[in-house]
Amino acid sequence: MAAEKHHVTIKGNKEGLIFLLDDSCSFETLLQELRYKLEKTHQKILTGPIIHVFVKLGRRKISESDKEALLTTIKSRGNLIVQRIENEEDEEAANKHDRLLVHKGIVRSGQTFTCSGSVLFIGDINPGGSIIAKGDIFIMGSLRGLAHAGSEGDESAVIAASHMRPTQLRIAGVISRPPDEWGFDETHMDFAYLNEGKMEINKLNQLHKIRPDIREYKGV
Repeated sequence: MAAEKHHVTIKGNKEGLIFLLDDSCSFETLLQELRYKLEKTHQKILTGPIIHVFVKLGRRKISESDKEALLTTIKSRGNLIVQRIENEEDEEAANKHDRLLVHKGIVRSGQTFTCSGSVLFIGDINPGGSIIAKGDIFIMGSLRGLAHAGSEGDESAVIAASHMRPTQLRIAGVISRPPDEWGFDETHMDFAYLNEGKMEINKLNQLHKIRPDIREYKGV
């Protein structure tokens, strides 16, 4: 098969193989070249022990039937296990919360702690102190000052604390109502999140329902 342009690029990394699929050609052309490479040009590489495959679609969005055709083609090589199929939009959403800074200390009155990603803060945020993060905020300690998660507009960010007594909560551009209206329960860890543009409080054991996409963070 001769082609002026390669529509399928196969690269290896420590996790397995990355299939980079061109987003400018037709899906049928893409599938045809993928089949050819799996059966002919890359046959030796794609044999032997189990190999994990990560498929990147670029900006292409595919239907469920196209996705199934793609999976069937790749699975025709018995040693290939597809771990993930994603386009750039999916990847950006998945990576939004995946960097976590761990910090220990105390934020006192007049001090502000800022983070360019998400943060696990082990310590207290005292009244008059502030913690601000572009991503999520998790506090193993007392939150008695101001916390602002999703500071650059991420409305899916959350704020969680072992002892939730903030003077103010902010997520993206939404500011909480006065803290004395929350009715916090002393015995549970709580988290704040946005629900249809309004801030809500729930028990931390319900976080997986609100943020089913939450996953392991990458260290920074």
